[in-house]
Amino acid sequence: MSATFIHDGCYLDFTPPADVLAGTVVVLADAVGITRRPIPAGTLGALAMEGVFDVPRAPGGVINQGTRLYWDAATQRVTLNAVDPITALANPALGICALTSPDTAVSIRVRLNH
Repeated sequence: MSATFIHDGCYLDFTPPADVLAGTVVVLADAVGITRRPIPAGTLGALAMEGVFDVPRAPGGVINQGTRLYWDAATQRVTLNAVDPITALANPALGICALTSPDTAVSIRVRLNH
């Protein structure tokens, strides 16, 4: 059987078990998407799987444009660590730094990519 095109993949269908606010970072196994609109519990919505978003980060250290970024679900922030140094669990790849982020920044511009 050959493959059948469904859609371009900018978004993936997502039905959350609980209400999800717009701008929520959602981990799906090894992938990460972001809601652009609120999605009520049990309602079909969509996760953006590409695009550029401002996402929370911990201040401390300049992060240069093009740097690979990961999502730390425990802290709900961007991290540079592919593996959490405390739990040894993998952090899913989020994307790359889209704009150099100064050491005092509390958010970082991320280009989602997988």
